[in-house]
Amino acid sequence: QVQVVESGGGVAQAGGSLRLSCAASGSTFGISTIGWYRQTPGKQREWVASLTSSDRTHYVDSVRGRFTISRDNARDTVYLQMNSLKPEDTAEYFCNVHMGAASNYNGMDFWGKGTLVTVSS
Repeated sequence: QVQVVESGGGVAQAGGSLRLSCAASGSTFGISTIGWYRQTPGKQREWVASLTSSDRTHYVDSVRGRFTISRDNARDTVYLQMNSLKPEDTAEYFCNVHMGAASNYNGMDFWGKGTLVTVSS
């Protein structure tokens, strides 16, 4: 199994910054992609950004140029640096770890419990 823990959420003013962390532990060998998703009450979970095992990054249009996803391999941690925050970025942010072919958990997804980001106008 893979354990996923997010941290770093909080309250920021519009135009401000926050950095979220996603720490993966357990059977982390063979991770394919780590992604960030967000969800607001009554809405479906939305994909925000992802980082592949080959260090390719992808972003939803609404955050491209403002958010940056990166990793610290030594700590098995992925970060989401969020700059120029907008009130519409307010959401619960979830980290997803998708396992690849090299893993005993090939094809499985592991989720954290989320961290709340609130952006005030």
